[in-house]
Amino acid sequence: MLPRPLISRSFVQPLAALLLLLALTGATLAVIRFWPREPLSTHIASSTAVFDRQGRLLRLTLATDQQYRLWTPLEQIAPEFIEALLLHEDRHFYRHLGLNPAALVRAAFSTYSGGVRVGGSTITMQLARLLYDLNTRSVGGKLVQIARAIQLELCYSKHDLLEAHVNLMPYGGNVQGVGTASLIYFGKSAQRIGLAEALTLVLIPQSPARRGPNGTEPVDLRAARERLFARWSETHPNTVHQYISVPLRYARLNDLPFAAPHFTDRVLADAASGLRPVHAVTQPDEPLFFLPQARTASNLGATESPALLDSTGEPGKAMPRAQILETTLDLPLQRLIERVLTGYVREKNHIGIRNAAALLVDYRDMSVRAMVGSADFHSAAIAGQVNGTLAKRSPGSALKPFIYALAIDQGLIHPLTVLKDAPTAFGPFSPENFDGRFVGPITATDALIRSRNVPAVALSAQLAQPNLYQFLHSAGIAQMASERHYGLALALGGGEVTMEETAMLYAMLANRGQLAQLRHFADEPPTAGPRLLSEEASFMTLEMLKSAPRPDDPFTRKQDRVRVAWKTGTSWGFRDAWTAGVFGPYVLVVWVGNFDGRGNPAFVGVQAAAPLFFRLVDAIAIDDPQLIEPIFRQPPRLQRVDVCSASGDLPNAECPQMANTWYIPGVSPIRISQVHRRVWIDTRTGEQACPPYDPATTRSEVYEFWPTELLQLFAQAGMPRRRPPAPAACQRDTASGTPPRITSPVTSATYTVRATRIGSEPIPLSANADSEVRKLHWFVDETYIGSGAPGIAIGWNPQRSGRYIVRAVDDRGRADSRELHVALVR
Repeated sequence: MLPRPLISRSFVQPLAALLLLLALTGATLAVIRFWPREPLSTHIASSTAVFDRQGRLLRLTLATDQQYRLWTPLEQIAPEFIEALLLHEDRHFYRHLGLNPAALVRAAFSTYSGGVRVGGSTITMQLARLLYDLNTRSVGGKLVQIARAIQLELCYSKHDLLEAHVNLMPYGGNVQGVGTASLIYFGKSAQRIGLAEALTLVLIPQSPARRGPNGTEPVDLRAARERLFARWSETHPNTVHQYISVPLRYARLNDLPFAAPHFTDRVLADAASGLRPVHAVTQPDEPLFFLPQARTASNLGATESPALLDSTGEPGKAMPRAQILETTLDLPLQRLIERVLTGYVREKNHIGIRNAAALLVDYRDMSVRAMVGSADFHSAAIAGQVNGTLAKRSPGSALKPFIYALAIDQGLIHPLTVLKDAPTAFGPFSPENFDGRFVGPITATDALIRSRNVPAVALSAQLAQPNLYQFLHSAGIAQMASERHYGLALALGGGEVTMEETAMLYAMLANRGQLAQLRHFADEPPTAGPRLLSEEASFMTLEMLKSAPRPDDPFTRKQDRVRVAWKTGTSWGFRDAWTAGVFGPYVLVVWVGNFDGRGNPAFVGVQAAAPLFFRLVDAIAIDDPQLIEPIFRQPPRLQRVDVCSASGDLPNAECPQMANTWYIPGVSPIRISQVHRRVWIDTRTGEQACPPYDPATTRSEVYEFWPTELLQLFAQAGMPRRRPPAPAACQRDTASGTPPRITSPVTSATYTVRATRIGSEPIPLSANADSEVRKLHWFVDETYIGSGAPGIAIGWNPQRSGRYIVRAVDDRGRADSRELHVALVR
């Protein structure tokens, strides 16, 4: 007989079904819990905090739902706050599934029996109410809250739930989250708060309207903190009580800084447009800001976007997480520049100077240290919210240093090369100087620091690869028109640049020709761009600029320890006044003008922008006694050489005065000077003598041999030069000296002559020649036209349209030729 089973089949089947049900339930819960889903932080709108390079708060923006809510990870919140929060709100948080039945029963009994109203919600239930905006004052609302809490527990970890809760806790007004509250009220990150501050931030959300601090601490808040501390002390007996009872100092919401508004707008725009990666919250360890003058919350703008929850009550469209933008700005430097600039504009208001902008860059790492985009961000009269550092404006002569640097690199000049500042035509373009005068021979250094237009255009016309346009294009100057559009006028400010682009170009000089982009974010690595200039050319150009004297301004004074390399610019029509330069480790660019382009005769670079530039230089130097220029090694190929002062060439035996200059062996133009020449004169006739020279009847003198156009300029300036006697007959067949140079007809031009006026509309033929030349002979093709003195034009009447070759031959047989195009019209 078989033994009877210990468990009957009637019992096994229900048990198996129960086990299957439990397994299915467990599997379902596991699927619900571990199904991939976006974290809660992506559904909760967050503010953006912008800090300067030392962790000082510049601005805290509103989140898209108009709340100040800076999402802060749980790991970046002081452990004391978390522990006190669980002690005060939900000691069993890690042991329940969203609700605490005992607490709910106790709260219901006390509330509905007429006793003291107490809360029974768990942290998860409070999160559900905040997240889904539930009305929990009714029984139905409470049941929905419980259901939502269970749902959240099933879908998210305890860590995620607690993190979301502490970021949604209300702290008065539109302040939410412990990270935001600690930043606004205590000026520090949630990771750096002390115990008293942590206990306070636990208690405020219970009654944010009443306990929310407004500069002073409510009395009942301090009493509640002491009661919570008493509970805390039960498990932390060694905590010192005196730190808890001391009243805390709070900032107000209106004390939130609105610093460096143009700079902050720029970095916020870059972050929003994706030009810079978004970083999770990593708040600085030290105090983040110092309480500035009050700014209203309405000044802290926000953009419109979807609400926190959609119409179904579910978390809506994913929101970006908090952004902590750590920038390169130096807030004390920013405020210093703002003060000086504002004071300068106020002082010069009577001459129409009402707006200005300044940009300070540390060229060592290309970090923007200060950016003042206008004289007053809040002034509608000057369109103050426009960022002048990003506006395209004509730079005037501010780009001339790069013409000279390119010319040095291409072997056209060295710092003491003598250039010609005289009336000159470059095809149809005849540049004039700002003062309307010409100074004749001038060294490259003097031509640059005195901003003479003709030498700059002449050098620009000689540049090969790259020319100025190609150089600026390679440097990343944006929105440039075609090269043909500018022509040689680009050398005088015919194009447009921004202050940021100008700073980048001057920083390239300081960085020995290496181009690099400006940095606005602290964690943005420096990027080395192409080398556009040699080390030698960059060094020499800066040395030339450093020799410029400071403007005569009673408010500036020389800082011997800080050498300044600087250059001014004035745009056409007096619309923009610039000064840009390098001092210490900084590049400073200053602009004065009107955003609407209105001109003003006061907008002259050296008169309007340079005094402001040097006030800023002096203020920065005084503020930083340690400010010195970084030490760079001398470029390896650079050497020094003696040259003749008058010509800039190697001195010959007759040169009376020499100077020392930098030059690049194998690159810089080094030739023997021809300006000073010894002439033997027959004492009986006063003419040049022929060899052999008899000491009894001849004597020698040294004369300066200048082209006739320069001799005329010397005479106009009241400094006439002695002209040597005419060459003797025996010397007229020699070809030494300087050949003539045709000045009319001009190159690259077509002369139009009316057929009915042939014979009455001559084309002028003119040339400059060596000072010993007395006569020039003119030929058109092979036809002799006539002769005349150097610098004096003779007329020629063409008889047909077409191409001609014009030649000028001096009385020593030296010649110059030029192609001429003539068009006869009816």
